[in-house]
Formats: sequence, C-alpha cells, structure tokens
Amino acid sequence: MKLHGPQARVLGRLYQALLQVFGPQHWWPGETAFEVMVGAVLTQNTNWKNVERAIDNLKEHDLLDPHALHRLDEEKLARLVQPSGFYNVKARRLKALIDWLIETADGDLTRLRRRSLKRLRRELLAVPGIGPETADSILLYALEKPAFVVDAYTRRVLLRHGLIDAGATYAETKALFESSLPREVSLLNEYHALLVELGKRHCQPRPRCRDCPARAVLGEPLR
Repeated sequence: MKLHGPQARVLGRLYQALLQVFGPQHWWPGETAFEVMVGAVLTQNTNWKNVERAIDNLKEHDLLDPHALHRLDEEKLARLVQPSGFYNVKARRLKALIDWLIETADGDLTRLRRRSLKRLRRELLAVPGIGPETADSILLYALEKPAFVVDAYTRRVLLRHGLIDAGATYAETKALFESSLPREVSLLNEYHALLVELGKRHCQPRPRCRDCPARAVLGEPLR
C-alpha cells in the first residue's frame, strides 16, 4: 500500500494492525448488489439483526427485486420492513430510492456502475432520506465505487485518538481517508469493515482498551 505523509502512514499502520488481528471481514453482508442497497437504507438507526429480519420478510414474499418493490404499495412495504424500526420512514425512503433506480436505469445496477462516482453520489444525495453515509455505503458496497464510508464507529475511534476533533464534519473525516489511501474499492471496503469490528469489540461508548490493536499504532485514547 503506497501512502504519503504522516497521517497516511498512521492510517496505513492501523489498517495492517486491524487486518492482522481481525482478518478479512468479507463485507457487505448481502447476496446481491440490490440487497446491499436495500440494507443500506434499512440499517439506519438499528442493528444488523433487525435488518436481516426485514430482508428475510422481503425474500419470503419474492419482493427483493427493484421492479417488484417499485410496484408494491408503500403501506405493505412498511409492514414487511417493520423489524428494522422506523418502518414508515424507511418504507418511504426505500420507495424514493427505488423510484430513482427505476427512472434513471430501469432497475439495472450494471448501467449505474458505468456512471462516474461524482455523478452517482450527487444523484443519490438528491434522493429523499439518503444522507452521506447511506449514499457512500451504496456506492462502495453495491456499485463498487471508491467512496469511503464514515460511520459512528469510525468517528469514535478517530476522535478518541485525536485524529479528528469533535467538530469534524462527515466530509472532512471522509477526506482524511480518501486523501491518504489509494482509491481502491477493495481497500476502502476492508478498512471500513475493520473499523466497524474495532468499534464493536473495543471502541464502544464505554471503551474496552485492553488488548485493543489500535493502541500500539495510535497510542492511548484521549477518552
């Protein structure tokens, strides 16, 4: 991995340390790219087990397909995704995303992948209910574009170790990674997944610093 500058070197060492301890994460969980898109919306403000239950409901009704969901009544969709929480809001957001997908590419993700990252991100952010984290998750994991995903785990790790300050925006945190790391889909994918694993195991709201693989690279957390 070619990196330049002090921050880049730190991020590179952190990546290698996490990979050595946790191993490849094989993210994102999902059988198809479209399932990943749906999951990116349903995972807002909930845990993945709840998302899996909602996706299983869609699969049981043979609805995990852009055209099938496009035809589905929003009220029925809300009932099916109820396990994911905030189901009325998420049904509305899913319908908006699928409307965009049908109107812009007739539901064909292969056609979407031919577009530039910049254009796709702009269009996704214009879809009601799709914020930067959801947009970048779709870009990276479903459309295989080199966009780094910043989530709560990533912010907590960087903030605790003084790599960002409390006022750092999503865009600034994203830029820290994208300006320091090679713009390779597989690398950005793996790095985000490893940071999630670090957050789950160690960098929780009440930190578990013992045996944390980030300490040797980033030093003692500032709390």
